[in-house]
Amino acid sequence: MTKASSIKIRAMAAGDLSRVHELDTMCFSLPWPQRAFRYELEENAASKQWVAEVVSGGEGPSTVVGLIITWLLVDEAHIATLSVDPQYRRMKIASQLICKALRAEVARGARSATLEVRANNQAGQRLYYRFGFQVAGRRPGYYRDNGEDALILTLHELDEDHLDIIGC
Repeated sequence: MTKASSIKIRAMAAGDLSRVHELDTMCFSLPWPQRAFRYELEENAASKQWVAEVVSGGEGPSTVVGLIITWLLVDEAHIATLSVDPQYRRMKIASQLICKALRAEVARGARSATLEVRANNQAGQRLYYRFGFQVAGRRPGYYRDNGEDALILTLHELDEDHLDIIGC
């Protein structure tokens, strides 16, 4: 990313579906099928979808480099998926996506948040811990590709004050 570029977080659109699926395939050994992203965007009323795009200075082209999908289940936000293009990692893009998504879910009534993360994904766990997520449980053999366990992480007190305190 050049100095003239910036990151913009915006709602996912139908025109993003191909790139979003490409990112998911690039980032995960068990990617979602493209039709799942279309379902989230067009049919799942509980779902909110956001993308991060690199916007070049001026009127240059933009590129989607990250995505997050959350579901609101009663008063709990669930982070269903989060991915960032490996070439754009360690640039706080995932943090920006999480902030945008959690703020949107608080506005829809969320009071807590959950997610599953691979037990061996130390980088992902560190990211979520910075937001105040804590280990709430374990799902043995959750991931079909290698039988790895998932840790269930929960953020128990999700509200605007918490998001302000952590710098969202």
